[in-house]
Amino acid sequence: MANGYDAIVIGTGQAGPTLAADLAGAGKRVAIVERHRFGGTCVNVGCIPTKALVASARAAHVARRAAEYGVVIDGEVRVDMTRVKARKDAIVRQSNEGLERWLKGLDNCTVFEGHARFETPHQIRVGDQLLDADQIFVNVGARAYIPPLPGLDDVPYLTNSGIMRVDTLPDHLVIIGGGYIGLEFAQMYRRFGSRVTLIEMGDRLIRRESEDISSAVLEILEAEGIEVRLNAECLRVEPRAGGIAAGVACADGSPHVEGSHLLIAVGRRPNTDDLGLDAAGLDTDARGHIRVDDALQTNVPGIWALGGVMAAALSPTPRTTTTKSSRPTCCMATRGA
Repeated sequence: MANGYDAIVIGTGQAGPTLAADLAGAGKRVAIVERHRFGGTCVNVGCIPTKALVASARAAHVARRAAEYGVVIDGEVRVDMTRVKARKDAIVRQSNEGLERWLKGLDNCTVFEGHARFETPHQIRVGDQLLDADQIFVNVGARAYIPPLPGLDDVPYLTNSGIMRVDTLPDHLVIIGGGYIGLEFAQMYRRFGSRVTLIEMGDRLIRRESEDISSAVLEILEAEGIEVRLNAECLRVEPRAGGIAAGVACADGSPHVEGSHLLIAVGRRPNTDDLGLDAAGLDTDARGHIRVDDALQTNVPGIWALGGVMAAALSPTPRTTTTKSSRPTCCMATRGA
C-alpha cells in the first residue's frame, strides 16, 4: 500500500525546504525526503562552509597587511587549520541541525530519511515505504565531476567535499580547474599559507565571464602569489614521494608541477544516476541533468526539477515577471531555527 501525499519533495537542498514549507502552509500534505545530510550542498559542503573558510583566510590576509593600516603585529602570522576547521564545522552543524529540526517540526510535512527512487511517474520508494503524489519535485543537487584524467586512479585527490575534512595546511596545493570553485580554493589556501598552483586546460580562467574579467582575476591571483598554468592540454597526474605530480605540457614553464595535495575542481554532475528516472519517463541530457521548461516543469506532467539537477530549459520563453518569496532561503532560515 502506498502512502498518499499531495506533494513529494526529493532533497533538502536550497530550494526543497522552503518549497515544502510553502506547500504545507497552503494546506497540502507534503513528504520531503533526504538520504544524507539536511541542507544539501549549500549547507554542508558549499556556500556556508566555504564562506566560513574564506572569512578565516581573509582574517589571516588582513593580519599580514596590518602594517599598511598602522597596526603592528609582533611575530609571524600563522594559521591553525585545526581551529579553522572546527569553526567551520560548528557553523555548518548549526545550520544542518537547525534545518532538520525546523523541517521535522512543520505541520502537514513528513520527513523521510533514506534513498528515494521512482517506481512510476508518481510513486517514490524510500526504503520499505512507497509514497505517491500528484506533484513531485526533484531537488537532489549535484556533486563534483571526476574527469577521465590519465593517472587519476593512481593518486589521492580531493574534491570540494573532501577538502572540507582537511585539518592541516597543505604544503603545496595543486588545483585542476580554473572555474569558480577552483579560484575560491586557490585564493583561500594561498591566504592560509600554502603554495598554490592552479592548472586550467583552457587559454583563460572562468570562461563563462568576459575576457576582461578573466584577465583581471588572473592578475589578482598572481599578485597574491598563486601560480597559474593555462593551456594544459596534455594534462595527466602520477604519484610522487610525499605527493603528486601533474604533467601540464604547457607552452611556457616546467612540463611538470609537483605538489603535496591535489584538488579536482572541473565542474559538477547531477545526482540523478540512481533515482530511477527511466521508471518515471523523465527526459535528461547527456550528463544526466533533467530537462525542464521555463516553469521548471519536466516532460512528465506533475514532475518538476529544481536547482543543480536541471538542464537548460526546453522553452526559450523569457520570464517577464519575478516574485520574491516571503520566506528566507534554507541557509538563512536555519540561523534562527
